[in-house]
Amino acid sequence: QKEKGLGKLSNNQSVAEMLNPRELTTLLNLLEDDKPLETVSAQFQRSFNKSDYFRVGCCIYLLLKDNMLVKLTNRLGAYFILFDLYRAEPLASNPFLPVFVDTLQKDLEPVEKNFLIQLLDSPPKELAKKSARETIATFDRSKQLDTPDLNSLKKIYFDKQPIRHPSLKANGLSPIIFDLPEEPHLKSNINNDTKQESEKDLVDDLDMYSFEPQFLRLAPPLFEASEGELVWLNPEVTYQPLWDYNMALENEKAAVISDLMAKALKGPLMPEQSKQVMKELENNPKLVYHCGLTPKKLPLLVENNPLIAIEALLKLMSSSQITEYFSVLVNMDMSLHSMEVVNRLTTAVELPTEFVHLYISNCIHSCENIKDKYLQNRMVRLVCVFLQSLIRNKIINVKDLFIEVQSFCVEYSKIREAAGLFRLLKTLE
Repeated sequence: QKEKGLGKLSNNQSVAEMLNPRELTTLLNLLEDDKPLETVSAQFQRSFNKSDYFRVGCCIYLLLKDNMLVKLTNRLGAYFILFDLYRAEPLASNPFLPVFVDTLQKDLEPVEKNFLIQLLDSPPKELAKKSARETIATFDRSKQLDTPDLNSLKKIYFDKQPIRHPSLKANGLSPIIFDLPEEPHLKSNINNDTKQESEKDLVDDLDMYSFEPQFLRLAPPLFEASEGELVWLNPEVTYQPLWDYNMALENEKAAVISDLMAKALKGPLMPEQSKQVMKELENNPKLVYHCGLTPKKLPLLVENNPLIAIEALLKLMSSSQITEYFSVLVNMDMSLHSMEVVNRLTTAVELPTEFVHLYISNCIHSCENIKDKYLQNRMVRLVCVFLQSLIRNKIINVKDLFIEVQSFCVEYSKIREAAGLFRLLKTLE
């Protein structure tokens, strides 16, 4: 591949056809790197396999040829990589020598021209130690180097290229075969000397070094287009639009859930409606962010539809506002539904310890502040059953709340559930 040089690159061949996106990104990042040139070249040789050097080098050549490397620092880095890939070989063996020679024949910036001349004429060691930016910054315009003899460099390069013969000549064959006349009226006019001379010419023509005429393969003329050939320009086809029946379906579902959620905040939903809300939340958890449920509205949903509240809170666990929902749930008035919601949450997910402790303390204080004796006894029973469930399921460490819960049990010891909770605490001591 190296011997083919740059002449085999198609005019229409692009960098995207030769490099995949990852390789192209790696190459462009290397050219943008503001490190010493020898470091950039070493990084290039580590990033690509040795068998891919020539292919990637050809891509650099295309980038330079198509003026896609606008920055001067990128072009200097590209020149040095092409030079450094074949530094160990003679200059004439570098397949990218024509890149340097052709570029020097253009109107270049002084620093770019000086850089290329140094590469062609044994570059100094300090050149590789500098980055492209430093090379530009330290360039002295008063020390412009003389351009070498580019014609001699071209001659050296092309002399190194292998000689190519046409496929027939490479096998010692000529496409021209002379046929001796066989007509009877002509045979009499051919003597032996003429025949031997013709046979000698034929043998010479079969030699691979013979001169043969070039066969011109002219492009065939174009036939005039008929009327039928132009039909495709204006095809007589009636296109039918295809309707996407799933279009905006998610928005429609979100609107339905929002309406049902608004009703759920005002009162209990019908069983079918409640199942529909929970089913849609299960199928698409992101709907919970678009149904209009805010932390301030959570107490209404807990009191009217606790099952929906549980499902919504489970879907909101990954939300950044979940602590706000927890805070509202902890500070809302204690009720059977709120305890049901908290109890179900503790068994479904791992809640923050401080949230559970704060809710328990809130329940105890709420019981103490109830004036109605009947209602107070009822709420104490609920709290005791709730605490026993948390302790047995090892949701809480009772030692953290031992004194507060024990005092609660002693205060309401006449209630059977409180006495049972007190005995459970004693067994855990």
